Amino acid sequence: MTMNKFTPLLIFLLLNTSIVMSQKYETQDYEIVNQIDNVEIRYYPSAPMIKVSADVSRNNNFGKLFRYITGNNGNDEKIAMTTPVYMSNENRTMEFVLPKKFISNELPVPNDSEVEAYISEPKYFAAIKYSGYSNNRKEKGYKNQLIRIIEESKLKILSDHYVLSYDAPTKFYNRRNEILIQVNYSD
Repeated sequence: MTMNKFTPLLIFLLLNTSIVMSQKYETQDYEIVNQIDNVEIRYYPSAPMIKVSADVSRNNNFGKLFRYITGNNGNDEKIAMTTPVYMSNENRTMEFVLPKKFISNELPVPNDSEVEAYISEPKYFAAIKYSGYSNNRKEKGYKNQLIRIIEESKLKILSDHYVLSYDAPTKFYNRRNEILIQVNYSD
């Protein structure tokens, strides 16, 4: 009888572990150039990106970007999922990083006129990490903490903040989220 009590829990843990272990997505490159308290100053080289901005929810934005990588593009090409997902402008803008191979190859043209494919410019960002599921309270708290550390370090803020998510919604533990703000930084 005791074993039967733990069987659903064991099955849940095994399934969740297999989902987590199977998430081996390519992640956008960056270099940590400085550490200030719990904030990393990072250099991000150019990267292939797609983005959509709308006055509607981020779920609609996600759908447009997801359709692009699943073949709704000029090449009918399926493109591997990568991390992180960028959200900004109060979640009205969402961006996907595309695989590195597209930095030197031509980006497939989006079939949806609201999706923009582009190569980002190299930039410096201040970044702060946090775990768990993201929400407005966490985002605001970490954004304020990041801004305070940037200002105390006498760095100039060059952008509004981005919320980065690295994990699928099905991942329940060891989740990785970040707040990024572009800064003027020189080594």
